[in-house]
Amino acid sequence: MRFIAILATALTFACSLWAASPENTLMIEVGGHNPGLVEIELLPDVAPRHVERIKKLTRDGSYNNVAFHRVMAGFMAQTGDVKHGNMSAFNARFAGTGQSKYADLPAEFSDIPFTKGVVGMARSQNPNSANSQFFIMFEEEAQLNNQYTVLGRVISGQKVVDKIKKGSRAVNGAVISPDYMKRVWIKADE
Repeated sequence: MRFIAILATALTFACSLWAASPENTLMIEVGGHNPGLVEIELLPDVAPRHVERIKKLTRDGSYNNVAFHRVMAGFMAQTGDVKHGNMSAFNARFAGTGQSKYADLPAEFSDIPFTKGVVGMARSQNPNSANSQFFIMFEEEAQLNNQYTVLGRVISGQKVVDKIKKGSRAVNGAVISPDYMKRVWIKADE
């Protein structure tokens, strides 16, 4: 029975990839060592509060020039530290410890698995502590399933994501001279 539920969720998710609306499409112009464009379908039916937050921070301009501060080969690229991750004052020591001026979000877990291209919200050990940081998967990581909120999936530009400068596993993926989100916008606002 659980298999059927997971299969139904996966099919619904796959079908939604063909119908990404401009209002729920996040555009990221990656700057740095390997520039390019990444297009992410946001999933408001799966994580409405998290999608609303991402769109609000995007429209506030909070994500522009924010570093991919934690990038681990074979795992994921994390960004979105709007407090300490801005490239104009980037400090790898503090990147990843900040958040937005808004309150933390309650978890919105789903049955969508963390596979390549899935976008999830970063959080502390508290499941209800997601705020502004998010990550994009390089590969499948089943241990994250039902532990982190899925809010979207890359629908274009995964090759750009795959080339984001990696950090060292010895320092939990911290990146010196990182790639960054040069400009972020909602496709409907073009």
